[in-house]
Amino acid sequence: MDRIRIIGGQPLAGEIPIGGAKNAALPLMAAGLLTDERLVLTRVPRLADIATMADLLAGHGIAVEQTDSDGRVLSLGGAITSTEAPYDIVRKMRASILVLGPLLARCGEARVSLPGGCAIGTRPVDLHLKGLEQMGAIIELDAGYVMARVIGRLKGTTIIFPMVSVGATENLLMAASLADGQTVLRNAAREPEIIDLCHCLVAMGARIGGIGTGELVIEGVERLHGATHAIIPDRIETGTYACAVAMTGGSVVLRDARIDHLGAVARVLEEAGIDVAEVPGGVRVQRRNGLHGVDVMTEPYPGFPTDMQAQFMALMAVADGASMITESIFENRFMHVSELTRMGARVNVHGASAIVRGVPQLAGAQVMATDLRASSSLILAGLVAKGETVVSRVYHLDRGYEDVEGKLSAVGAKIERLRD
Repeated sequence: MDRIRIIGGQPLAGEIPIGGAKNAALPLMAAGLLTDERLVLTRVPRLADIATMADLLAGHGIAVEQTDSDGRVLSLGGAITSTEAPYDIVRKMRASILVLGPLLARCGEARVSLPGGCAIGTRPVDLHLKGLEQMGAIIELDAGYVMARVIGRLKGTTIIFPMVSVGATENLLMAASLADGQTVLRNAAREPEIIDLCHCLVAMGARIGGIGTGELVIEGVERLHGATHAIIPDRIETGTYACAVAMTGGSVVLRDARIDHLGAVARVLEEAGIDVAEVPGGVRVQRRNGLHGVDVMTEPYPGFPTDMQAQFMALMAVADGASMITESIFENRFMHVSELTRMGARVNVHGASAIVRGVPQLAGAQVMATDLRASSSLILAGLVAKGETVVSRVYHLDRGYEDVEGKLSAVGAKIERLRD
């Protein structure tokens, strides 16, 4: 099992390329189930989750082919030969549930295992299922599987989400694209990844209004066709490396990053003492003077993203003063706290909030990643810790970050992958 070894204390300087967004790529790949023509995706990140989704689609009969030399372009297409998403694949990644809506809309039936993935909370799929039931689907749960079918086609309706859900918005958006009539999704998620999916579906022939707002209006069409679509840059990767630069005191251009996708992250970083500025070809990040404690609460976009909470905690661990971090999205996303405290961080958890009191110096240690974003927080802590830090179980990291050690070492970090 691979580990990451870091010798802390090196400022970062230079340029880090930002890849395509994982959280955009996965639903876009699922959208390939909506047409019998080819969907070509460019700027595809090379990640474990992308490979898992490719395996899942292959099980449905969809060929996923690399059409360039470095795997950045994927061509998806083929006849659907199976409507079952088996446990052996779905257990690896919660985003696998995104095949449910497209399979049901296209084939009238689907058998999808209840999903697995990072152990950061229950993340129930009830909003997905209730929305599909409102559209006429008959859904049963049997032996850990969602059994869904529809007589004829799904029917357009008005669905009001009781809470904002990115996954449910994506699933129902794709299903509604091939439904009869008009579907209205109210209190829909507004993340850049949702907008990216909308733009791809429109390029495939879907009719979607209200893109970028909390109310999406979808006029169902008889069929969708192929298209070519470039995936947006990864705002979470952008935010993660911005924290790395802030912590080390360096100055780095995050190439291809989009500042307009950062939402509250850019504002919070500015409050903490970091300059985040748009420059030709990307975003420049550099620390002004010292770091200052800032309170944050995770919220749906454009609020502070839950996927940046762990990384921001690592940043606040070395900031002046105290900060309060409140997690309002997932109920079990402070598992990185015990590992950060092993490195000298002062963090006290009280229910859904954590009080972080900054310390002058973290200390290198042997630490273990518990989930994707927790693993990146430990990498960040290692960059500023005195001595050696070794992060184990980095297969979590590989699900969402491509070549972390290569990108960071190119800008001055002392970091390497240890292969056992």
